[in-house]
Amino acid sequence: MAFLQVEDIHKSFGQEEVLKGISFGLEKGEVLSIIGSSGGGKTTLLRSLNQLIIPDKGVIKVNDEIVFDASEGKLSESMLRDRRLHFGLVFQQFNLFPQYNVKRNLTLAAELLCKERGKAAGKSAEEIKKEIKQLDAKAYALLVKVGLENKITAYPGELSGGQQQRVAIARALMLSPDILCFDEPTSALDPELTGEVLKVIGSLKSSESTMVIVTHEMEFARKVSDKVIFMADGVIEEMGTPAEIFDDPKSAKLQNFLNKSQNLGIDDMESGFNAREWAKVAQDGEECLKDNELIRF
Repeated sequence: MAFLQVEDIHKSFGQEEVLKGISFGLEKGEVLSIIGSSGGGKTTLLRSLNQLIIPDKGVIKVNDEIVFDASEGKLSESMLRDRRLHFGLVFQQFNLFPQYNVKRNLTLAAELLCKERGKAAGKSAEEIKKEIKQLDAKAYALLVKVGLENKITAYPGELSGGQQQRVAIARALMLSPDILCFDEPTSALDPELTGEVLKVIGSLKSSESTMVIVTHEMEFARKVSDKVIFMADGVIEEMGTPAEIFDDPKSAKLQNFLNKSQNLGIDDMESGFNAREWAKVAQDGEECLKDNELIRF
């Protein structure tokens, strides 16, 4: 059984069916890139995995544990938060909290979760306080990983777009879920800042880090991915290895999409880039709070 198993996911908005029976599997440590034209269902699929959008039909399993089954009906908020913790999501927009510095942006959700779980487990206030104190060291280590340890006291307004997205990635790593998802993480960046963010994402690839990336950066998808899905009109039009997808596309829709991508010249990664040579093991997490409320566990 695959580490991530997605079975027959459907989602409609009104009369429009956006996802039409999506199924695939992903092994632990693999990177899956999802490509395709806008409107093909890529972001809806990613948000369905995180249950930020609730599918109408289908099953999602992580490590053989059911994290979504449409037949279960509506879940309680606490159960939904627990199941969302299997996934982390880095958004197109950085969604940093401007009133907090970088360190607090990283630690706030983890602190709230630590308090919630500690109380549920019957831990003493001192035990919870000790666990919370350890979060500062984890936040610093993650900022080192994304190359921003010198910005730990800075505020989002003092950072470039690329730096803000790297902080968002570090924040996503704080809660250590099983699978880290990226929704076009460079789409809001100027071209000169795209490379630094793609390098950080590439650095997370390891035998322990499983990722799903929606991207328009074709060369990056080719270099970092173990599998690539091409989506069109709400279905998986083609799925395979990067070599199969980019060098030997079978679908006419995929061939047309790749031709248009090449003509637009949207991909500009270093030819010597090798994802496995970047920083070693990364833990995954999720941006998941608004002010003092947990909202996206």
